[in-house]
Amino acid sequence: MAKRKKSSSNLGYNVLKYTAWFLAIVVIILGSLVGGYYFGYQDAKNELTTKELANKEKRLVLLKKLEENTPKSVSSRLKSVLEKETKKTAKLTPPQAVKVPKKAEVKKKRELPKIAKNTSASHEYETDTLAKPPSRIKRDVVKRTSNKPRLAIIIDDVSVKSHIKAIKSLGLPLTMSFLPPSKFRPSSAKLAANESFYMVHLPMEAQNFNAEEPMTLRINDSQSKISSRILEIKKLFPKVEYINNHTGSKFTSNERAMNRLILAFKRNNINFIDSRTTSKTMVPKVMKNYGLKYVGRDIFLDHHTDKAYVKKQIIKAIKIAKAEGTAIAIGHPHKNTLMALKESKSLFKDIDLVYINKIY
Repeated sequence: MAKRKKSSSNLGYNVLKYTAWFLAIVVIILGSLVGGYYFGYQDAKNELTTKELANKEKRLVLLKKLEENTPKSVSSRLKSVLEKETKKTAKLTPPQAVKVPKKAEVKKKRELPKIAKNTSASHEYETDTLAKPPSRIKRDVVKRTSNKPRLAIIIDDVSVKSHIKAIKSLGLPLTMSFLPPSKFRPSSAKLAANESFYMVHLPMEAQNFNAEEPMTLRINDSQSKISSRILEIKKLFPKVEYINNHTGSKFTSNERAMNRLILAFKRNNINFIDSRTTSKTMVPKVMKNYGLKYVGRDIFLDHHTDKAYVKKQIIKAIKIAKAEGTAIAIGHPHKNTLMALKESKSLFKDIDLVYINKIY
C-alpha cells in the first residue's frame, strides 16, 4: 500500500516537471521569435533609412552636377531674353532719343512709351499679307469756307493703357477705336471711359481669318442677336457715336447682314465707318437704302509695318484730302506707325487733322 502511494507521488511529480520544462521551452521559443522579429524589424528599418539617405544624397549630387553643367539657369535665360528685348527696342529708338536731353527738353525729346507687339493692317482684310487693300471709293469734292482740307486718322485695335499713352504722347488729334473687352483685354471699355471721344472697333466675320475675336458678328446672326450685341456695346461704351469694322470682309459683303447691323446702329444713334476690308463691300448700297451718307476709309497707313512705307501712306492721305476736301486714314498702335506720324508732323501744316466726328 505504501509502495503504491509512493509510485503515484513520483508520477505526479514527473508530470509537473515535464510540464514545467515544456512551458519553459515554449517561453524560450516565443521570446526568441519576438526578439528576432523586433531586432530584425529594427535592422530592416535602419537599413531602409540608410538607403533612403544614400539615395537622397545621390540625387543632391546629381542635381548639383546638372546645375553646374547646365549652360544657363532659368533666371539667367530670362535675363538673356530681357537683354535681347532691350537691344531690340534700342534699335527702334530714334537717334535723337539716345542723347541725354536737358531738363527743359525732356518733354520735347522723350521717346514713345513702350507699346504692344506690331500688328499690320493686313490682318484687317485677309490672312494673306501679300493681298492688296481694296481700292477706295472716290467721293464728291467737299467745298469749305476754310481753305484747309480735313484729314481724320483712326487708330484701330486700341485695347491697353500703353496704346493710349503712346498715342497721346504724339499730341495729335488721332481717333482711337477700341476693341471690345475680352479675356486678353478686359479693361478696354474702362480705359475708353476716361476719353472724351473715341470709337469702337467691332469684330465682324472675315472670309479667311484664323485668330477671330470673341463675340464676332457673323452673317447668319439674327436681327435679335445683332441688336443685343449692339445694345451690349452701347452699355460698355456709353459715349460711342462711331463704330468701324474689325476684319469683316465676309460680313460687310453680305447685304442682309449689313441691313440688320445698320438697323441696330440707327436705333442706337451710332454712325458706321466702313474700314473697307473687301472690294465687295455692300455698305454703300445699304447706307443709300437707309438714306444715310456712306463714309469709308481711303488709306490704310500700315498695310506694311515699315516706317518708310507708313510715311508714304501719310503723304497719300494728305494728297487725297487736298484733292477732295476730306480723307480718312486707318492705322494701328505699333511703334513704326506712331513714329512715322511723329516724324510727319510738319506735313500736316497744310491741312486740318481732325477727329472723325469733324470730317463732315
